[in-house]
Amino acid sequence: MIDFKNVSKLYNGNVKAIDDISMTVEEGEFVILLGPSGCGKTTLLRMVNQLESISDGEISIQGQNVKQMDKIKMRRNTGYVIQSNGLFPNMTIEDNTMIVPDLLGWDRKKKRDRFNYLMDLLGMNPDDYRKRFPHELSGGQQQRIGVARAMASDPPVMLMDEPFGALDPIIREKVQDEFLAIQKEVKKTILFVSHDIDEAVRMGDKIALLRDGSIMQYDRPTDMLIQPKNEFVSDFVGKDRVLRSMSLYTVQNLVDTFGLKNKEETILDTKEISIHTSLRVAISMILNQEADQLVIINDAGEAQGSLTFDLIEKFLHQEVKGA
Repeated sequence: MIDFKNVSKLYNGNVKAIDDISMTVEEGEFVILLGPSGCGKTTLLRMVNQLESISDGEISIQGQNVKQMDKIKMRRNTGYVIQSNGLFPNMTIEDNTMIVPDLLGWDRKKKRDRFNYLMDLLGMNPDDYRKRFPHELSGGQQQRIGVARAMASDPPVMLMDEPFGALDPIIREKVQDEFLAIQKEVKKTILFVSHDIDEAVRMGDKIALLRDGSIMQYDRPTDMLIQPKNEFVSDFVGKDRVLRSMSLYTVQNLVDTFGLKNKEETILDTKEISIHTSLRVAISMILNQEADQLVIINDAGEAQGSLTFDLIEKFLHQEVKGA
């Protein structure tokens, strides 16, 4: 758990970068620090592992005040991922990944086993990458290694500063999916900086939206999208915020609520989509007229029925009403 109590950061004695922030990140939660450039999100993140000093207030990790922790020891026990991934070009991928375990004095077998586990977790064959160097990897692969390095010593807390921001949209979405799958297994407590509302909605259990060093709203993505607390929040999440909220649901959620229509055999322009497809993707396919009919396929490859816009609209209205 990470607890912020009346935390402030002043520069030059009077310029407030962080202004009296109080919030709690529960154990195993994935919390996004979101906001425009200069709002203080990266500063707040860096205060957690003492890369930025705390002017007022208190930050505690698992009940211990970070000011009372040894900085070096604390940082070795906190995963930290940045946008540029920070891999050392003259070190192999295995050596890059095992930097912290090496500093902690792990033996060779323990480090090898941990490297193999992490690479398998990321879907990268450890023997294919072990002796390679960063310049031999794509941007997406390098970013995965940056994540693996942050997880190497199995830290309880991970701090991530726009780690996927430099990736192109297609690779970025794939890496996001991979990381979310990993998080389901490892259940780390994560603070993640982003300026992208879609990324925040897609990945976060909660979102803390900042402006000028203060939190405008700290909420679940659905609550922030459907019930913004003020005009700034409403403007930031956008006029299409209800549509954005559909990325939080899959076709399965709709099926569980309303079921599907029977497949119309006479409609030739048909596309098949997985039952795990997000409703936002399904809406886009319908609105862009990619097909006259979307047929939903379950995990066994069987057609379950067809999806139409009126069913999605019905589901959307229910979610808005229930919020």
